Amino acid sequence: MKRNELPAGAVPAKENPPRAAVPLMASAVMAGFPSPAEQYVERPLDLNELLVERPAATYFVRAAGDSMVGAGIRDGDLLVVDRSLEPEDGSTVIACVDGEFTVKTYRRDRDGVRLEAANPAYAPIRFAGEMELRVFGVVTATVHRLVPMHGVDGPRSKVASPMA
Repeated sequence: MKRNELPAGAVPAKENPPRAAVPLMASAVMAGFPSPAEQYVERPLDLNELLVERPAATYFVRAAGDSMVGAGIRDGDLLVVDRSLEPEDGSTVIACVDGEFTVKTYRRDRDGVRLEAANPAYAPIRFAGEMELRVFGVVTATVHRLVPMHGVDGPRSKVASPMA
């Protein structure tokens, strides 16, 4: 794999993306008891401004599979990936293992480097012998829908991506 290779379906962030005029409520929504405070609208919310710190190094990749459900990453989620960040122990990364892309938790200790799923059904990937690991980038955010989008032709189809 060459340094500039990307996972299938990876989309680069734009330097100057068009702004979406989605209003942002000025106060947080209580996850416990409702707040009696009156909500009011602040300036429009720009998801690029919120999620992308370094546009030149940021890509969006669609996750596929269930190996990271314990980390809050579900099948079909959109992952925000920053290629300029170095992975640290515990980082969620997009990695290429022997030519195959995957999303896993990066672990480094005295025994070396391994990649761990956030689902007990998947064994850790331990590196030995001729196995090759290349870290594509660090996942900085995950976007997932709670209600599926429906278009004219029914539910929006998922983009296949080798990220299980």
